[in-house]
Amino acid sequence: MSPTVFRSRGFRFYFFSREEPRLHVHVQHANGEAKFWLEPAIAIAQNYGLRPDELTTAEDLIREHEDEIRTAWRKHFSG
Repeated sequence: MSPTVFRSRGFRFYFFSREEPRLHVHVQHANGEAKFWLEPAIAIAQNYGLRPDELTTAEDLIREHEDEIRTAWRKHFSG
């Protein structure tokens, strides 16, 4: 199961249900995918094909939606 947290500007932000407990979000785009840590700070964890400008856009969107992502994480992984 990989619930979508939100979509914006051609990106899908989502979680994998059975993965490590450290807070992070996955990002999917037509050109590739990436994983971003949210703790201890927002940072790229892995990149599979996204261009630098796409990574920047994805990170900007994560920063804009950080509270929403954290809330969705707690809700999804609490039970």
